[in-house]
Amino acid sequence: MTATVARDAQMAARASDVWKVYGSGEAQVVALRGVNAEFESARFTAIMGPSGSGKSTLMHCLAGLDSVTRGTIHIGDTAVTGLGDAGLTKLRRDKVGFIFQQFNLLPTLTAQENILLPLSIAGRKPDPEWLDTVIDTVGLRDRLNHRPAQLSGGQQQRVACARALASRPAVIFADEPTGNLDSRAGAEVLGFLRRSVAEYQQTIVMVTHDPVAASYAGRVIFLADGEIVSELIEPTPDTVLDTMKKLDGLSEAGH
Repeated sequence: MTATVARDAQMAARASDVWKVYGSGEAQVVALRGVNAEFESARFTAIMGPSGSGKSTLMHCLAGLDSVTRGTIHIGDTAVTGLGDAGLTKLRRDKVGFIFQQFNLLPTLTAQENILLPLSIAGRKPDPEWLDTVIDTVGLRDRLNHRPAQLSGGQQQRVACARALASRPAVIFADEPTGNLDSRAGAEVLGFLRRSVAEYQQTIVMVTHDPVAASYAGRVIFLADGEIVSELIEPTPDTVLDTMKKLDGLSEAGH
C-alpha cells in the first residue's frame, strides 16, 4: 500500500520505493520493503506499527540519520539519497529538526542556550520575533536561565521542542517524544506540537506507539513487517487502537 496525499500539496518529505536491509545471508533482516510515503507540508503525521515494524527505521531514513539500501528519500526538493557526509550535515542543520525521547539537552547549558544551540553551531542568528513566539508558545519564559537538572521532564521536552522549532526547519522528526513523560506533561508537549502545525505551518512527522499521542496528528500511517498497510485521517484514540489491534493480530497470525 502507498501512503499518498493530494498531488498539488507541497511535500516536506517523501520516500520512494525505499528498502532497508541489515546484514546478509541467514542473518539478513529486511526492515523496510518498498515503502512509498509522502508527508505534506504544514501537516502533523504520526507513524505507528507493532514493535519491529520498521517505523523508527523509516523515520531515521527520512531524516538522513540512516542510509537506504534501495529507493530514494527527498526532503523538499533535496534528494537525501546519495548525499555525502558534508551534504547530510548541511541538510540536517538547515532543513531538519529533531525531538527525541531522551530530550538530548546539554546539562551544562541553560534552557535558552540549549534552544539556541543548533543556530549557534550553524553560525546563524535567531529571528528575535520568532524566538519570542516559540518561547511563549512552549511556556518557558520564566525557565530560560535554568539548567536541565532544574527542570521537570515535561519542561525539558518543551525545551527540546523549542530547540527544534527555533531554526524554522522544513520538517521536524519526533521519535517517541512523550515516551518519558507522564500523561499530563505528554499532553502539553503534544498540544504544543499540534499548535505549531496549525498556527505556524510547521511540518511534523512523529513515531509513536501510543494511540492517544497519535490522535493529536491529522494523519496516521501504519507499518507492519516493513510495509505500509493502513492509513487514518483525523484519527481518534479509539480508531488508532482498533487499527493497532488488527495489525497485532495479523503479525501474530504471521508468526
